[in-house]
Amino acid sequence: MNLEELGQAIRRARLARGLTQSQLAHTAGLTRVTINQLENGLIRELGVRKLSALLSQLDMTLSIDTLPDRRPSDYLRLASTTASVSFKTPLTEEELQRALLTGKVPAARRAHIRTLLEEAPSTLLEGLIAQVSRFAKPGKVERNVARIAAALDVSRPVTNG
Repeated sequence: MNLEELGQAIRRARLARGLTQSQLAHTAGLTRVTINQLENGLIRELGVRKLSALLSQLDMTLSIDTLPDRRPSDYLRLASTTASVSFKTPLTEEELQRALLTGKVPAARRAHIRTLLEEAPSTLLEGLIAQVSRFAKPGKVERNVARIAAALDVSRPVTNG
């Protein structure tokens, strides 16, 4: 839950109790402006003590739970799968990552990576580059992809740069 969602929940609880922003602010030791900004998603920070005082007045608590495994898209997995669809032997995630980090494509995987660079949606390639770039100096993966594309004679541009 982010601060904007928290503000909406506080507004619902305040209205359910028939309180005005001023009344809630007074009992929680805050200003009406702070309550207003929180409820309207305009506040950027609210300290734990202020939040605790506010929630206490509304008989609410804030709990910390472990989220279910909500990983962002795994572009490396998606890209290696996409590159392998037409081939008997799959391109592994490790092989693809190593190629992007080093700029060197194993001879047995040239067709896989050429197919990926030629046929994958640009959003998949952008996500792949961003994901693998976390393990390299800025710009390195983009340069390696451009180098690989040139070496494999890829007919479409694969990077924005």
